[in-house]
Amino acid sequence: MSTAQQRFSSEDRRHQILEVATEIFARQGFEGTTTREIAQGANVNEAIIFRHFPSKEELYWAVIDLKCRTGRSKAQLCEALAEGDDLRSTFVGISERILRRRAEDQTLTRLLLFSALENHSLSHRFFQTYVAEYYEALAEYIRSQIDRGALREMDPLLAARAFLGMVFYHSLIQNLFGGSKVRQYDAREVSETLVSIWLQGMFSKETKAGDGIANTARSHSRTANEERSRELRLVTAKSVCAKTNQGK
Repeated sequence: MSTAQQRFSSEDRRHQILEVATEIFARQGFEGTTTREIAQGANVNEAIIFRHFPSKEELYWAVIDLKCRTGRSKAQLCEALAEGDDLRSTFVGISERILRRRAEDQTLTRLLLFSALENHSLSHRFFQTYVAEYYEALAEYIRSQIDRGALREMDPLLAARAFLGMVFYHSLIQNLFGGSKVRQYDAREVSETLVSIWLQGMFSKETKAGDGIANTARSHSRTANEERSRELRLVTAKSVCAKTNQGK
């Protein structure tokens, strides 16, 4: 007796191909993977893949794009900047969220590393589409804190790169380079430590003298300046998110 073959809608088939491609690309890279392998894994004819994706490069990009949109990294950053009560807790929250997300799923990190080493056009496309706006949003927030005197004068984009560089590098060491096999770290503890190191180089002289490195605004009654600072953070975050939405 014959068994009826399962039929997929066009969208379901596309999603199935993306799932299989994600797993193989993340394991073997762009150059090490063929569309024939993906077709076999998805149990489809290779021509079906090219019906949905014009080229292997566009399929690889679709995989990265889906992972980024599903992760909502930019939206979560905007929310964290808008809701944070003080500098320390805001940056600790951002760091902890990144570390936990990357520890749970290393797929995107592997895909991006492969693209940077094997296909620079994909890597550049990813940076322009997702990374640049993410860094710029954090840089705008840092600039607002420099303007109010909480942080010392410096290039806010470089400051944002320095902070995120610490976080991402720790994630790479732990999750891809085998650091977790030597020692396990709590994401919260790591975030507290990295933020303390970063803020020691970022605080203005006035902030150090008035508050001390170990103190946070949450432990005191809010002053008028703190209220204005919070309003500024809300305006900055909403402005960044609005620009992002307009660009889509």
